[in-house]
Amino acid sequence: MARPVNILHLHSTFSLGGKEARAVRLMNAFGDRARHTIVSSMDGQYGARDAIAAGINYEIAQNPPPLTGGPSVKRYEAIAAYMRRFDLVLTYNWGAIDGAMARRVSSVGVPPLVHHEDGFNADEADGLKPTRNLYRRFALTKAVALVVPSETLEDIALKTWKQPRERVHRIANGIDTALYAQKPKPNAIPGFKRKPGEIVIGTVAGLREVKDLPMLVRAVGGMSSRVRLVIVGEGPERQKILNTAERMGMQDQLVLPGFLPRPHEYIGHFDILALSSKSEQFPICVIEGMAAGLPIVSTPVGDVLRMVVPDNASFIEKRGHEVLIRDALEALAKSDPEGRRWLGELNRRKAVAEYDEATMIARYAALYGAVIGRPEAFV
Repeated sequence: MARPVNILHLHSTFSLGGKEARAVRLMNAFGDRARHTIVSSMDGQYGARDAIAAGINYEIAQNPPPLTGGPSVKRYEAIAAYMRRFDLVLTYNWGAIDGAMARRVSSVGVPPLVHHEDGFNADEADGLKPTRNLYRRFALTKAVALVVPSETLEDIALKTWKQPRERVHRIANGIDTALYAQKPKPNAIPGFKRKPGEIVIGTVAGLREVKDLPMLVRAVGGMSSRVRLVIVGEGPERQKILNTAERMGMQDQLVLPGFLPRPHEYIGHFDILALSSKSEQFPICVIEGMAAGLPIVSTPVGDVLRMVVPDNASFIEKRGHEVLIRDALEALAKSDPEGRRWLGELNRRKAVAEYDEATMIARYAALYGAVIGRPEAFV
């Protein structure tokens, strides 16, 4: 058997979100063909490790060089020196861009580096920062590839970050859609039990500012329909979400079970999948909702409008205002249940046809294998 590929993952955070879920799925798919070392630029943010399958060879790096800090050739050289022990370096989002800069500054002996951009934090949700654009443009000159999941980000990579066409790879996110055809487990969401006659609105997200979950709480709190809101995830905005629910007088309508690792076991309990983010590109939770046969209500971020079926487009609110989100949720909540199921079934068919993870895994395996000169390494 060929030697496993030694991969270094440099993450902005490794708390389970979209990019982390995808990275874990790839780790699980590659099995014993790779071993993984994981670094998070945020101390202690390693919640996604719980989703790594048993038997996967991985470790959390001990005392790696810092990925954040002021520009410093010394710091970049320290990162580059650390990277030299690996066969492949994978960097993820702005919080790990200094890994790409390290390879730019001190590239001798450093393995191939593939950078992944999946979206932006709250501080760039309303517009990209010119200084960061310049930094990305310069840092990425020595990356062998830049991977993006959406057409929106692909356009930014080509036009704003001035990346060569041949280095930009758009690979749509995917999931194991067959899992979502199964009935959800009865007690999969701690603290949740459906009450007769209520509509369950759910979302899966890291509880971070960019997800704008207090806005979703306010939107649901303003509805006249009998509804319950389930927010699955964990993060620093938890108390702010709880405070918003208290101000809206809807504490009894909100379920915050924390992080749950297997969305296919519970997402089918929702009647509507809602997304309130200020910035996304190709959100996995939308694919999960579609695969589970749900209608989608969302802010107009990234490629969401292209992801859902045309019949669902009217529920992707073009301005993302909470009143419009409330009205879209209200319209679906008051609609005929068969109409919701019909719309969800159309979404499910599209997810199965276009967003199954087998295609995604094959494309990542081909790309990673090609850049290290071992095309069959992950097959």
